[in-house]
Amino acid sequence: MHAQTEDYKYCEEMVRRDDPDRWLASLFIEQPFRKHVYALYAFNLEIGRTREIITEPILGEIRFQWWRETLEKAAEESTQNGEWQGQVSANPVAAAVIDTLTRFSLPGQKLLDMIEARTFDLYDAPMRTLAELEDYGRATASTLFFLVACVLGGRVEEEWMQVAEPAGLAYGLTGLMRALPWHSARGQVYVPCELLTKHCADPEEVIGGIAAPGVLATLADLRVFGRQQIGVFEQRIKNVPLKARAAFLPVSMAPAYLKQMDRHGYAPFKDVIILPQWRKQWILWRASHRLRQV
Repeated sequence: MHAQTEDYKYCEEMVRRDDPDRWLASLFIEQPFRKHVYALYAFNLEIGRTREIITEPILGEIRFQWWRETLEKAAEESTQNGEWQGQVSANPVAAAVIDTLTRFSLPGQKLLDMIEARTFDLYDAPMRTLAELEDYGRATASTLFFLVACVLGGRVEEEWMQVAEPAGLAYGLTGLMRALPWHSARGQVYVPCELLTKHCADPEEVIGGIAAPGVLATLADLRVFGRQQIGVFEQRIKNVPLKARAAFLPVSMAPAYLKQMDRHGYAPFKDVIILPQWRKQWILWRASHRLRQV
């Protein structure tokens, strides 16, 4: 099945409204590819915001199961079923992302892995270890970078995941720390318990929004980890062909966000970490120029 122009337009508007950083970065992508990038970004938003729109986890599980079945049926040859096509057509994000998967022969399993990782979001169990957080980041933000790179590169190269992994860990972790006030308010803990324990802190302090010394030290450790991943990404990006490098532009904003968290008096459960649009545009322009010279 083929998505309609309106489906892709819906995805673009959704990304522009709800994921402005990635939308700004997309303006550096060649026009023919943008709509397909928007489809992938919109899918990420659809599953990523599930916790915000449900009243209990089982409703999120049902929503995710619909997506699983839709993606699995799209991978089958017997997709001429009228009822199935009608269900997909009624969801512009589904129509656009399935069309994109088909056109670029993208591995649908990657999207299923994203859904599986996002199941963590539905419940209040805390992130136990840094390794678990890394797995979560690889399956979500890293996978998204990888798929966008495959669209821009015109082919699926598994080795590009070696670049997408540190990119996603840095960008995803920065996003989680920026979202700390909202996650704390609804009882979610993405800060690894093992790091909190190392600094004599407790998940309950995170849930309670208590910026105790141990919590601040743990967040400082995570910022160090994020910067390490940026360093690894910058070393590996040369292994990606020039035409696919724009997929990784959002990473360029992570250092500026992390720097804001370094400032004296940073209140992780109160401060909203943002950048003015002009600065984000400047960062992206510089990063785009730099990526062409790697």
